[in-house]
Formats: sequence, C-alpha cells, structure tokens
Amino acid sequence: MRALLAQVLGLDPAQYPIGRMTYDLRRLRLHGLLERIPHSHRYQTTAAGLKIALFFSRTYARLLRPKLVEILCQSPPLDSSLRVAFDRLQTEIDRCCEEQKLAA
Repeated sequence: MRALLAQVLGLDPAQYPIGRMTYDLRRLRLHGLLERIPHSHRYQTTAAGLKIALFFSRTYARLLRPKLVEILCQSPPLDSSLRVAFDRLQTEIDRCCEEQKLAA
C-alpha cells in the first residue's frame, strides 16, 4: 500500500516512510474517512469517505479540469466569460500589489 500511496503523491516509495503513512492513515481515520478492520492491520473506506472521494474526483473531472484549461491555456477562447473574469481579477490583484508596494 505504501508504494501505491507514494505513487499517488508523486514520491519515490523510499521517500514515503512508514511513519508518514501511519500518520496519514491516522488522520483519515480521525476524520471519519477510513475505519480500521478489527483485529487486523487493514482499513476500509467509510460510507462518508466514499461519498467525499466521489465528490472530489467528479468535481475535478467535470468542473475543475475543463475550467482550468480556459484560464491557464496560452491561447484560450477569447469569448470565455471565465477567462475575462480571471483576467480582470489578475489585473486587480496586480493593481493592489502596486498600491501596497508589494513584489509580484
């Protein structure tokens, strides 16, 4: 399991120590996303954990990934209302930083 988690986190399995994995599993268990199977070293996803995982994976696939393309793409569609709003926000942030004499 440690090798799979390391891969998901983009780490070499040697860089993901057992102590960190134990800590991560404990945090997930305390938040109610996982539960330990009694008398074993195994965990299973709770009903709430599964719902949350499905929510985040679907939100990423259906909303975040397609909309980020509009914002971050070098040649976005010019008629994208999201791109226009993002450009306006970026301009306003830059203006505020100049007023406060902050480095961008």
